[in-house]
Parts: sequence; structure tokens; C-alpha cells
Amino acid sequence: MPLAATPRLLAAVLLALALSACSARYQTPVAMGGDDDDAVCQSRGNALGSPEYVACRKDRDVQRSAATTRADRRQRDLGEYMLNHPDRP
Repeated sequence: MPLAATPRLLAAVLLALALSACSARYQTPVAMGGDDDDAVCQSRGNALGSPEYVACRKDRDVQRSAATTRADRRQRDLGEYMLNHPDRP
């Protein structure tokens, strides 16, 4: 490999690495709003460590998990539909 091509290759690899960092598989679904669970539960008047606070955090975790599961299911269903109907866009 010529020495002149090395900086270009290095720049391309660094650019690809930087762009791949922008995508993450398990991001918080938009339906959750990306709120801080601690701040949300405390803003509802629940004291830190109280049973109501713990229940609030558990509820938010269940909601987030359900939203992620729905998104995964929709993505899987879309992929299956596209495989089964290659003639339709």
C-alpha cells in the first residue's frame, strides 16, 4: 500500500467508527419520552426509597420493556412481510 493512501484509509476508518457510534440497538423507545425515571417518580411526590417510589420505578421499567418488545415485534413482522412479499414495495 502506498504511503499516500494510508492517511485516507485511516480517515475512512475513523469516520466509520464515529458514525457507528451514533447507532445503538437498545435505545429508549420514543413512547417513553426518554425521561429520567428518578426525576419523574420524585416529581410525582414519591420520597426516595418509599414503596410508592419503588412501584413507580418498576412500572416505568415494565412500560419501557413493553415498548421495546413491541418495537422489536414490529421490526420482525416487517422483515417477515418483506421476505414473503418481494413484489410489493
